[in-house]
Amino acid sequence: MATDWLGSIVSINCGESLGVYQGRVSAVDQVSQTISLTRPFHNGVKCLVPEVTFRAGDITELKILEIPGPGDSRQCGDLQQSETGIPGVGCQVGPSQNGTGKMLKKPFSSSAPQNIPRRTDMKNQDIIISPQQQCSKSYMDRHMETLTQSKGFRRRHNSWSSSSRHPNQVTPKKSGLKNGQMKSKDDECFGDDIDEIPDTDFDFEGNLALFDKAAVFEEIETYERRSGTRSRGTPNEKPARYRHDENILESEPIVYRRIVVPHNANKEFCTDSGLVVPSVSYELHKKLLSVAEKHGLTLERRLEMTGVCASQMALSLLGGPNRLNPKNVHQRPTVALLCGPHVKGAQGISCGRHLSNHDVHVILFLPNFVKMLESITNELNLFSKTQGQQVSSVKDLPDTPVDLVINCLDCHENAFLRDQPWYKAVVDWANQNRAPVLSIDPPISEMEQGIDAKWSLALGLPLPLGERAGRVYLCDIGIPQKVFQEVGINYHSPFGCKFVIPLHST
Repeated sequence: MATDWLGSIVSINCGESLGVYQGRVSAVDQVSQTISLTRPFHNGVKCLVPEVTFRAGDITELKILEIPGPGDSRQCGDLQQSETGIPGVGCQVGPSQNGTGKMLKKPFSSSAPQNIPRRTDMKNQDIIISPQQQCSKSYMDRHMETLTQSKGFRRRHNSWSSSSRHPNQVTPKKSGLKNGQMKSKDDECFGDDIDEIPDTDFDFEGNLALFDKAAVFEEIETYERRSGTRSRGTPNEKPARYRHDENILESEPIVYRRIVVPHNANKEFCTDSGLVVPSVSYELHKKLLSVAEKHGLTLERRLEMTGVCASQMALSLLGGPNRLNPKNVHQRPTVALLCGPHVKGAQGISCGRHLSNHDVHVILFLPNFVKMLESITNELNLFSKTQGQQVSSVKDLPDTPVDLVINCLDCHENAFLRDQPWYKAVVDWANQNRAPVLSIDPPISEMEQGIDAKWSLALGLPLPLGERAGRVYLCDIGIPQKVFQEVGINYHSPFGCKFVIPLHST
């Protein structure tokens, strides 16, 4: 019976170590349990030796790929040809439990295989599987993949998916005749010679460079103009994009200089929005406050407004909501408030009262004087109702650095205070403490300051401050617009939705 398989084309799987061999059966030895293949192929590549012999113990799986024609004397076991004439699946051989090969016979739908023509390539290779032959799908996958990879051809993953068909499923025939021969779908797809497949990959960039996009778009635009259709835009036209804070509707151009003073400003500033804010002289600033007080904006109102704006800015400098919240009671900030015996000192005391109300530890320094201004007395009376601490000696100021120093020592008029011993002692303490300094309503640049400030807060309109004033901020103290017009200032509020805004030097 073993001699009946001579001449058959088989596929022998020897496991991962040896791989898969295909070839024509030349000899079968039942005694030594061996099988020999002539003109063999190993993993789809033709072997250099003319014949290979396998032992039964090395064979993991054996599949019949082609059975000799009816003219040959070799037949597969008890196969009988049926009336339909459709060949069945070939016999499969697997190893037995004792390691020897054993023939496993599977009935076919035909008693004898048909004489099926085979394609032979230019190299006269015998192992060319016709689509009409009964073969295993797994072998075709390996065979086609190996041959196509050797030629540099990249086939699609979904062309031969092993999960799309059953391994033993028979490829259906294509009905109809063409040139007197039966053609199947697989033959139509893979019927070309493998040698004709180019070795180089397709040049996508080179072919894309041949496409003239400008000419195509010009042709489309010309066609739309002639036909009267509305163009949807050319590649050179980009639609306008707006931010969430931009106005889509067209409006009048923005006028950035909306504050005009009666004299040439010595120094000009600008806001974050680009609005120009000119500086005013101390005489004009003093006249503005006097006219505002005449119309009802009293000193007490200005002190309260200044204290609120200055405390808001100080709270932001201290950390704002990240530090001043109920969960950070252990990080209570400390502020040293340095005030002189004048209206500027009263503004600082008002600021200290609001800071103390916001759970800030405030240490107020105010020298002892026999007679104090009424505004200072009133502010001290309110400050004493808070948890703030008042000292009159430099020795009582903290030795450790504080979070912020608020400077209200300097005055626009009483320059003789700088010669006082207490003033010099406080200036030395502030310079040695190394804490950032905020100056409220500092004097003009002609008057030298003893303490360098990191920030300065101007009231209403800025004065021509020097470089030692640091970064300048402007606060709104509630002066009406007609009061500015009365002193000759064409005024339009630059504050917008805020009461304190930063100024930048132009």
